[in-house]
Amino acid sequence: MFVVVAVTGGIAAYKTVHLVRRLIGDGHEVHVVPTEAALRFVGLPTWEAISRHPVTTSVHDDVATVRHVSLGQRADLVIVAPATANTLAKMAAGIADDLLGTTLLATRAPVVVAPAMHTEMWSHPATVANMATLRERGVYVVGPAEGPLTGGDSGAGRMSEPDDIADYALGLVAASADLAGRRVLVTAGGTREPIDPVRYLGNRSSGRQGVALALAAADRGAEVRLIAAHVEADVLAPARTHPRIVVSHAGTALDLQRATTDAAATADVIVMAAAVADYRVAEVSEGKLSRHGTDGTRTLDLVANPDIIAGLAAGRPADQRIVAFAAETASGDDLLERARMKRERKGVDALAVNEVGWDRGFESAANEVILIGTDGAVLTRVAGTKREVADALWSALLPTLP
Repeated sequence: MFVVVAVTGGIAAYKTVHLVRRLIGDGHEVHVVPTEAALRFVGLPTWEAISRHPVTTSVHDDVATVRHVSLGQRADLVIVAPATANTLAKMAAGIADDLLGTTLLATRAPVVVAPAMHTEMWSHPATVANMATLRERGVYVVGPAEGPLTGGDSGAGRMSEPDDIADYALGLVAASADLAGRRVLVTAGGTREPIDPVRYLGNRSSGRQGVALALAAADRGAEVRLIAAHVEADVLAPARTHPRIVVSHAGTALDLQRATTDAAATADVIVMAAAVADYRVAEVSEGKLSRHGTDGTRTLDLVANPDIIAGLAAGRPADQRIVAFAAETASGDDLLERARMKRERKGVDALAVNEVGWDRGFESAANEVILIGTDGAVLTRVAGTKREVADALWSALLPTLP
């Protein structure tokens, strides 16, 4: 396996020497990419000696091989250890002013960061925000641990031990091919049902969870078709550039029904994460509806949209698996009971339910989900960023796939 180990300017850089030796001892090809600051802690000859490859920090070295891009393109795994507060901030902002920055932007491999800094820096709002951004983009985090820090301090911020980092990162790569050969269909976002050329009936779904599910499946080797209802461009952007994801759009419930019915014919697994409107307007106005000449009230006649998931489940082949999503305002046992009833009513293999409200579930970077299986048992409970939830859901679903 081709592994890039990035080393940044923290005292914990000395521990990364053992990480590189461990990876090489396991039979992997390791290329070390230090920052200039990292070389103040462990020198370039050390990295070249243990990796047995040339080491540089600049995008202007070895230009003939386009090394500033090729390292990231060739990588099967990227580990940043230690990951300082400065490096995490640059990663979150997409800054590429050295070889490490360009490598991180060029790679599609799993990226693991092992933060290392003083406790105050780790808990600072800027670092907290940067970590939330990176997690949402699919960056994996190991640590930091609690323990002795430089200067006699102690607390959260100590870099995890090299063997723990290696075990975690190598485990990710082992999982990264567990959906290889699968054809996955994912829906995301909220449908919009037009009232007139200006107005619509809609919902608060951002599409983040559906996009995260598509990205997680593709990162694990699946070929993914993502059908997006209303999803903001910045949320959808990572899926558009992923080599194993094809993105298409469906604005209304009827559009989504047609698109998913067509795409389902070749899918091994269908994950219906889109928030589909239950009703649409019986008659859409060709012109903008006006308040003029009314008594201040207006009645809209609504008709039920088709149950897309139930329709897919009723006509599917025996070896196809369908997972539905349900957003409920219930909690506790009531939430579980509603989930079990809905799973059975729709005839799907699994149902992911989450509690939503005015300030949770929708339009949020985090989520909390319970996955119910065919027998009504809880397959998993997971809380975290929507990418973390997506990875956990796929891990729980894998044993149920044919």
